[in-house]
Amino acid sequence: MSRLLLVHAHPDDETLTCGVTMAHHVARGDEVHVLTCTLGEEGEVVPRHLAHLQGAPGDPLGPYRRGELARALAVLGVTSHVLGEDDRGATSRWRDSGMAGTSAADHPQAFAAAPLREAATAVARVVARLRPDVLVTYDAGGGYGHPDHVRTHEATRTAVLGLPARDRPSRVFEIRTPRSWAQEDRAWLRERVHPGRHGEPPGRTLQLLDDAAPYPVGVVDDAMVTHEVVDPTAVARQAAALREHVTQLTVLQTLPGDGPVVPFYALSNDVAARLPGREGFARVDPATWAPWPLDPARSEGHRWGRLTG
Repeated sequence: MSRLLLVHAHPDDETLTCGVTMAHHVARGDEVHVLTCTLGEEGEVVPRHLAHLQGAPGDPLGPYRRGELARALAVLGVTSHVLGEDDRGATSRWRDSGMAGTSAADHPQAFAAAPLREAATAVARVVARLRPDVLVTYDAGGGYGHPDHVRTHEATRTAVLGLPARDRPSRVFEIRTPRSWAQEDRAWLRERVHPGRHGEPPGRTLQLLDDAAPYPVGVVDDAMVTHEVVDPTAVARQAAALREHVTQLTVLQTLPGDGPVVPFYALSNDVAARLPGREGFARVDPATWAPWPLDPARSEGHRWGRLTG
């Protein structure tokens, strides 16, 4: 059995980007932990009946999303940790910084503005306590550029590099998506998703992206992705966990007659997104964070599976 630790910025990030990986490794008997750096207080609330939580005095959305996170990870069989949470009533040390350019970045507890050494020390304490065999977090661009994702990468990288060699995870990965997968997913969505016909919430209209729309920075050339977890059987568990993140997204289904009925989802921007049953990663050296040397025996275009080797 191996122990995995995934470090994420906000509740729901873990299941959106690594839900298949977590479900797959739990099913294999591995022990999986998630460290969440903020409670997502700046999240845009999707359901009308919960809209009063968004931007309300006292940040009630944060504790609400903490509950969503706990329920989602329980569905996946994963242990939850929040950075700075303790038994004295503190729910987190830092706050969601909001999207780039928003006023939330000026909050005194904004995670993106946290002193790097302080944030890294907090992450390092969790890593040293759990002693994971595998650690996963974002790339330097934070997957899609959110300031908290970038800070999560910086804090995690600094934490790992500052640990004694005996306390470092032996395998460290950044989350990456091969460009060919992203292209396939958009084509699949255009074929299988019909806006207005999937029981969307009132007032919501699904949007589909075409090939001309830019991809997030976490979508990279296929050759940069060294590992993949491919497990279509884990999608049902991932979708069940995502349904617990009700404030942030809507899980829908494709229509009968268009092939097997399968789940997909939309965030508050109403852009339809696939749950393809596969997730990609790039391994880095835990002592330097340099890209891990590729195995010369690896055949062209082949990626290793499972993160535990």
